[in-house]
Amino acid sequence: MKIQKSNSTSMFLVDDCEVIDLEVLHQDRGSLTALENQSSIPFSVKRVYYLYDVPYGADRGGHAHYKLQQYVMAASGSFTFVLDDGKNKREIFLNSPQKALHIRPGIWREMKDFSSGSICLVLASELYDESDYIRDYNNFLRSRNG
Repeated sequence: MKIQKSNSTSMFLVDDCEVIDLEVLHQDRGSLTALENQSSIPFSVKRVYYLYDVPYGADRGGHAHYKLQQYVMAASGSFTFVLDDGKNKREIFLNSPQKALHIRPGIWREMKDFSSGSICLVLASELYDESDYIRDYNNFLRSRNG
């Protein structure tokens, strides 16, 4: 459930971040998944990026966003997201290109346990904007608690 704090942006809870089963067309020649703005994705994609060649034991993320939403998929391999809303944490293991994790605004995210050869594909609702990032955890907690 989304919460609204005075003098801050709307913030979601970790339970608002859900794993979505993507539609898959299976054929003898292979499988295909197509994603479309405002249809299979509840926002318009303005930026696409992917993480790969993450060294063994390395972590990624360590930030939140004020307004950006993301659909995150394991295009190959696997990894774990640790989501945090300032009060609750939730771990989500992604290991299938048939599933997408919808991360809402105001959620701190960290990524860990990347398998060898993993590719993390991210569809983002906004263009890169450094002012949308909360990179310090204590600032994140202050933004959540007003």
